[in-house]
Amino acid sequence: MGKIIAIANQKGGVGKTTTSINLAASLGVLEKKVLLIDADPQANASSGLGIDVDAVEGGTYHVLEHSISAKDAIVKTSSPNVDIIPANIDLVAIEIELVDKEDREYMLKKALVNITDDYDYILIDCAPSLGLITLNSLVAADSVIVPIQCEYFALEGLGKLLNTIKSIQNIHNTELDIEGLLLTMFDSRLRLSNQVVDEVRKHFHSMVFETIIRRNTRLGEAPSFGESIIAYDATSKGAINYLNLAQELIKKNS
Repeated sequence: MGKIIAIANQKGGVGKTTTSINLAASLGVLEKKVLLIDADPQANASSGLGIDVDAVEGGTYHVLEHSISAKDAIVKTSSPNVDIIPANIDLVAIEIELVDKEDREYMLKKALVNITDDYDYILIDCAPSLGLITLNSLVAADSVIVPIQCEYFALEGLGKLLNTIKSIQNIHNTELDIEGLLLTMFDSRLRLSNQVVDEVRKHFHSMVFETIIRRNTRLGEAPSFGESIIAYDATSKGAINYLNLAQELIKKNS
């Protein structure tokens, strides 16, 4: 049975999509079968893995409105062992379309039932909001990875997200777990970066992943080539960080 992990933080620019793409690619290289679900209307996870988003005919939008099955929306990527359910701008409309539907928070959960056994990990790249699509992702997930950038406003909004997770645990998904808080965009030369790491570790202890994702130019370049950091530059710091994260995740779940 595959583990479903949502990668979520309502704050934008913290490294959710970078983490989704590169964690998926790293798990794939470590011979795990991975499905990445792009649940962000910006569709950056799709384009970052070389998918032409304008040509997407069946993606997350269609899966959420149940007009096609999740199995039919799956697209193979050039990344070893990694498949994707892509997104495009249509996904914006789903927030409005689902509003009046019964069980609207459970659409994704229901759609994934038949494919969970086909994968070791299903990662969901969430939008930077706490809207209905993110709610669907958190209801469908077994656990959440929360990327936190090592910058001044890092902890702002984290309390809000943790409260949202708590209310989802109470109402919709009692099994939802926090897989871990992931520190991203770390720059060891900056005192502030080091202070944020200390602060987060002091408050959240073992909830924080050992692996820290450092600032890395190659990580920023890879998506413009439609590649993960593993395919783009496997020797870069970014690739090594994400491979370490994948190994830490596998160890935690073995």
